[in-house]
Amino acid sequence: MTKLSAVDAVHNFWAHVWQSPQNYDAIDDLVVEDFVLITGGSRVESRAAFKEWARGFGTVIDNLEFEVVESFANHDGSRVASMWRLTGNNNGALRTTPDGAPIEMTGTAVWAVREDGKLLWNRVERNAFEVYQQLTNGAA
Repeated sequence: MTKLSAVDAVHNFWAHVWQSPQNYDAIDDLVVEDFVLITGGSRVESRAAFKEWARGFGTVIDNLEFEVVESFANHDGSRVASMWRLTGNNNGALRTTPDGAPIEMTGTAVWAVREDGKLLWNRVERNAFEVYQQLTNGAA
């Protein structure tokens, strides 16, 4: 098998886990056992916990569509920054009432990628506050 570039490894993750159809079981093959996700200031530690988190996130957005906007690697390929956009319908996102309202969310993910293409950790920032305001008609 040909070694994936770091960007290809991240795009492979996006394609298999988040792009239609979502396949959270692919996480088992794409990230290390002690994977760490940092999202919104919270840490999700271990592949199993990350997989559970991903399933939970996926259940609160119906008709989830995920688009990679842009990705690029650092000079040695150990880190990848990726900007993304997702759309779908509200099924309780951000602890709001599941009303089917349209959702559009953007974010940035920074990944650490092992030489063999396995993902080591991910730090994600997303426009959750703006999405919350959209879903609650500006109430904060």
